Amino acid sequence: MRPGPQIKTVAVLGAGTMGARIAAHFANAGVPCWLLDVAPSELTPEEKTRGLALTDPRVRNRIVIAGLEAAKKARPAAFFTPATASRITIGNFEDNLNWCAQADWIIEAVAENLAIKRGLLQKVTAHRRPGTIVTTNTSGLPIHQIASGFDDDFQRHWAGTHFFNPPRYMKLVELIPGPATSAQVLDALADFCDRRLGKGVVRAKDTPNFIANRIGTFSMLTSLSLMARFGMSIEEVDACTGPAIGWPKSATFRTADIVGLDVLANVVRNIYENAPQDESRALYRVPALVEEMTRRGWLGEKSGRGFYQRVKKGSDSEILALDPGTMEYRPRQKARFGSLEMARTIDDSRARLQSILGPVVGGQTGDKAQQFLWSLISETSLYAARRVPEIADSIADIDRGMRWGFGWDLGPFEICDALGLEALTRRWTAEGRELPPLFERLLASGRKSLYESSAGEISAFDLAANAHAKVPEPPGIILLKSLKERSKEVAHNSGASLIDLGDGVLCCEFHSKMNAIGDDITAMMQTGLKRLNTDFDALVLANQAPNFSVGANLMLLLVAAQEQEWDDIHDAVRRFQKANLALKHAPKPVVVAPQGMALGGGCEICLHGARIQAAAEAYMGLVETGVGLIPAGGGSKEMIIRANEHAAGAESLDLFHAFKPVFETLAMAKVSSSAEDARGLGFLRPADFISMNGDRLVADAKAAALALVREDYRPTLVPPTEPSIRVLGEELLAGAKLAIHMMLRGEYISEYDAHVARKLATVLAGGPLTESQLVSEQYLLDLERETFVSLCGERKTQERIAHTLKTGKPLRN
Repeated sequence: MRPGPQIKTVAVLGAGTMGARIAAHFANAGVPCWLLDVAPSELTPEEKTRGLALTDPRVRNRIVIAGLEAAKKARPAAFFTPATASRITIGNFEDNLNWCAQADWIIEAVAENLAIKRGLLQKVTAHRRPGTIVTTNTSGLPIHQIASGFDDDFQRHWAGTHFFNPPRYMKLVELIPGPATSAQVLDALADFCDRRLGKGVVRAKDTPNFIANRIGTFSMLTSLSLMARFGMSIEEVDACTGPAIGWPKSATFRTADIVGLDVLANVVRNIYENAPQDESRALYRVPALVEEMTRRGWLGEKSGRGFYQRVKKGSDSEILALDPGTMEYRPRQKARFGSLEMARTIDDSRARLQSILGPVVGGQTGDKAQQFLWSLISETSLYAARRVPEIADSIADIDRGMRWGFGWDLGPFEICDALGLEALTRRWTAEGRELPPLFERLLASGRKSLYESSAGEISAFDLAANAHAKVPEPPGIILLKSLKERSKEVAHNSGASLIDLGDGVLCCEFHSKMNAIGDDITAMMQTGLKRLNTDFDALVLANQAPNFSVGANLMLLLVAAQEQEWDDIHDAVRRFQKANLALKHAPKPVVVAPQGMALGGGCEICLHGARIQAAAEAYMGLVETGVGLIPAGGGSKEMIIRANEHAAGAESLDLFHAFKPVFETLAMAKVSSSAEDARGLGFLRPADFISMNGDRLVADAKAAALALVREDYRPTLVPPTEPSIRVLGEELLAGAKLAIHMMLRGEYISEYDAHVARKLATVLAGGPLTESQLVSEQYLLDLERETFVSLCGERKTQERIAHTLKTGKPLRN
């Protein structure tokens, strides 16, 4: 078999919201990208005033410049770092379409208009090299119609690649083949999107709005319909369709505002016009409420008002909600439902759904929220089942589409299994509902669930085969849960496990709540190091939770401080320091693999690894000053060492300049916006690596560990008690105190912020030393610990910790 096309350069055609942000994510992945859009046909008044001509590049590229600038200013950020944007070269369709001749992949991302797309692609054919992949980012137009009539080579290299917005953060890419797309092209696109862009790829069929938008739009329209039936407010519907059932905080109506009501209306019309055989087609008429809102220009976030409106109220702002009955905005009203309140403390989405809907599935009436959710989940599940095999052959791809594209914790078929398909079927039968063939065939086969798990492998019911078949995972992915099911767990306690990854690599996996660090995790790290010395070649610290670790268990720390158990706090910090120091000085390589939040103590663990293999979306920070403390698990020490590494020379002035950004980062509790940003903040070294796809993080960390083994890894030979780290003493302290004083005078910080910052500066200076000198790691650890414990005794620090535990936000007291 010939190898598939190689993708090294990309051209994105269209610099609107999606096109510019798709280009931004290619830049994030290190892929050079051309971004093109139309050239203006006339000058703006400002351009006329400036004396510019239509031939001026600033005019010719005005539209693409605006699109790129919007991407640069986007929140959440489209780029990993501001410097990443330099990988994008801008141009326009009239002057620069010939750049497509150099591209390996051309992505069309212009307006959702068939004629516009076809017209642009016809121009592209004059420049495209044979063998170049061309795809469209349409959210629902027929793929086959867009390229109809194009030559055979074009058709073999043509497909739909539907990125979800915002492309950096939304995992889903729907891959839709055209009538003649080569299997090699599809495989090349799937592999590139997976490995280079970090995407989850699902194979969709060329049907209206493909998988996620088809199911997601149905659920949104059903929510609107049910809102009227049950007499519910917008806030009540959003309370039901958010985190309570494992859906995003934006729920139904905030999501519609973000997407845009005009976009939602277009998607709805597209399904209505192009899916005449859909038994629920009548639902796909744009609701009267949405029609009226679009007529008024209330399009959501882009227009300043939609289902919600943010208004200024003095120096603050207030969010108002639309009352559909009066079409007026009013203050939001908190929705209260007993069933949702009772389930709020349940972390697991499956268990929470069972708590909320179990009684209704069993035949009880339930409160209004339960009745609403039963109708919504019931209708959506039945609809999704009827779409197999129309929109996809695989139920796993439909579930993944909803998880990755709409942020659901569970897809519709996973929800059915969580609630129990047999129980659901009994309820549907009692209601006189007709079962879709998928469910009828499954139950007739004697199976009771859509998914089955055995020896770490997941299988899903295949309608065509009338049997369960293994759910394929892209090659090279390691699932820790699967390894544990295959008896690869070698040790376990309440906070962490040790798992054999194979090939001589051991993994220490955290699994406490939010992976907060306590003695259980510290003990398992030490156990892992002992097993490393005797039985393994390398150790990886990794987990597959949303966050690597949010840091120390603040609740336990606050209780100990309030009880004035200073010796206990000293001992706990000392144990954590000792574990981190042991990681650093281990005789065999230790690789730490953070993803999501790696804050406080979680960041400190990372800093002590021989290598960091970070997920692209790793948010790292030593944030202790935010709760009135300083990093004391070796974090301050490691940042001092990094300042020494970054110093341009051996002179004190060079080191002073290297310390300035370190002090600023720690004093301001800065958190990286990406792994690449973490490198700029000094948390990652040049030799550390980044994984674009978080699903591959554990496998990548294992590979990095084995590479160190092959390189005959040797740890630092300097003992922790030997003076080897240069500190500046009073020279740094004086400069830091001046900076703190100026911040205080400018009212940028509070007096207690200044107090904590001075404590931090003393640690970074190496204590009250009169001159620059060498100190040991242990000296700095002792200084960290003493400072940390002294701050624990301060009333305002305890107030800050208590406030953060209660609200999740810092207190500036």
